Amino acid sequence: MAAHNGHTSEVAGTVGGTVLTIIGSLQLHDLVKTVILATVGAVVSFTLSLLMKWLAKKMGRPRN
Repeated sequence: MAAHNGHTSEVAGTVGGTVLTIIGSLQLHDLVKTVILATVGAVVSFTLSLLMKWLAKKMGRPRN
């Protein structure tokens, strides 16, 4: 078991301060823009994967 020497609380304080600074500097429109871009990216990625799967299936069939 490791001894507690204060280093952990220094790291926690540094990480906590950094996170709070980042959160404080974010503006609502930046957050909304990020959420919208992430959603669009996920939808496009999912749609393209379905399209590629469909094309692979279609091209893999032997023609009569």
